Amino acid sequence: MAVTGVLLTYEAQIDRWALRDYRADPPPGAAPLGLDELLARVAGGPPAGRVASVALGRDPRDPAVVRLACGATVHVDRFTAERLGDGETRTRRFLRTVLYVHRWLALEGEQRIVGRTIMATANLAFLFLLASGLCLWWPRRGGRAAWRPALWFRRGLTGRARNFNWHNVIGFWSAVPLAVIVVSGATISYQWAADLVHRAAGDTPPFQTSPRSLPPALEAALAAAPEPPDPAAPPVALEALAARAAAGTTGWRTITIDLPASAREPVVVAVDRGTGRQPSESEDLLFDGATGELVGRAGYPTFSRGFQVRRWLRFAHTGEVYGVVGQTVAGAVSLGVAVLVWTGLAMSWRRFLGSRGRR
Repeated sequence: MAVTGVLLTYEAQIDRWALRDYRADPPPGAAPLGLDELLARVAGGPPAGRVASVALGRDPRDPAVVRLACGATVHVDRFTAERLGDGETRTRRFLRTVLYVHRWLALEGEQRIVGRTIMATANLAFLFLLASGLCLWWPRRGGRAAWRPALWFRRGLTGRARNFNWHNVIGFWSAVPLAVIVVSGATISYQWAADLVHRAAGDTPPFQTSPRSLPPALEAALAAAPEPPDPAAPPVALEALAARAAAGTTGWRTITIDLPASAREPVVVAVDRGTGRQPSESEDLLFDGATGELVGRAGYPTFSRGFQVRRWLRFAHTGEVYGVVGQTVAGAVSLGVAVLVWTGLAMSWRRFLGSRGRR
């Protein structure tokens, strides 16, 4: 888990770098196509089908990411509507494999639940090691001389003394971020752990309700509305909805539009001011597909306290909730865990050999 965590430290940045050839190089003064025209061209190409969602970056040179109802994803040049590819680079496939190892040992089919159980159990066991390790680390005698070797690396050490020093120092300075990573991992793996978060935040059951669910009054009003003649395509121009969402959000970086299968459902425009992994920087705007009116808001600001904490924990697990700085800390801590495992095993092995020698 530690080694794969290190490899996944800058997953998002590496993935974007792997797609650098998808970035457009338009001639000076060229303007990107309108969103509705762009989607019309995409829907008519192979594989043809209804567009389920489209994601647009603030820089028009970045491709639009279009997801079709059939499940296919295609990156599209926003100036020419050229299909650039599905984003499945060798780098992306490698990172996905590492992620699958991290989550469930890359097992397939029914064996995936076995791998996931092993990794989740190991994560809980590490929480015990972390707590008990701090108890063992705490100097038995006070004074500056007792604390210094436990807080910083010492030169000139070899063998067991070096392993002991590294184990203690890395364990101490990694304790807090490690606790966040381990606890957040438990809430991802176990429903009972997620329920504890809701109870601690004062939420009431059922906890499984989607945080993106519509308010009951709005859902009832939309269900009672008459079905338009063409339920697959909202009459309102999506370009206008994107412009309204962008105008109402200062410093936005990404806009994602989810097109409903039925015109009775609202068009959801997700506006993100962060990296896409910072829940507090995103909001969902709900527009009436027939009139283009803003009918509601959803997303992180409307979540219950429990759901907000869970979303924070989800991306605190990778450090991405705090951007590159958080990712770097999480990656450094994961590397520290690998050293902790090595030094812990080395000290155990030396102790085992020493006890046999004494006998």
